[in-house]
Amino acid sequence: MTLPFGTAPVNPAPVWTAECLLPAVGASVAEARALVRRELGRWGLDELVDDCSLIVSELASNVVRHGGNVFTLRLGSNGTWVYGEVFDQGEGVPNQREADLDSIGGRGLLIVDELADDWGVAGSGRGGKTVWFLAGAGCPSPLPVVPHQMRIAVG
Repeated sequence: MTLPFGTAPVNPAPVWTAECLLPAVGASVAEARALVRRELGRWGLDELVDDCSLIVSELASNVVRHGGNVFTLRLGSNGTWVYGEVFDQGEGVPNQREADLDSIGGRGLLIVDELADDWGVAGSGRGGKTVWFLAGAGCPSPLPVVPHQMRIAVG
């Protein structure tokens, strides 16, 4: 099943895309990072590999801890920026929170916020949510987040 791609509008549309469906288990976090490294390397975006790998790792870890049974990772790029989505069917919406100095968790979305040029969460009319990010754009996206517009078909 292919779900719509492109929760946040990006312009111009991606030239390259990649998508995978993974079980919400710990080993899938490493598999998601490997996909990011492989695809961004193929796309000539080596300078974004580390940041995007860490962002995807944090988002995938959230799904494993709080989401449904599976998640979809989607990536797209025009050769300059990377747009990514992690969709899961879990009901909860991720919230950025402050972690105290003694906490061993709770910093994932703080990391995403620091590394991504822009990111957000969009609910799905069929349940679940998509957490998306944009990296390599150089500045926060000037485009408003309008879920379900400017969808990009992934093959």
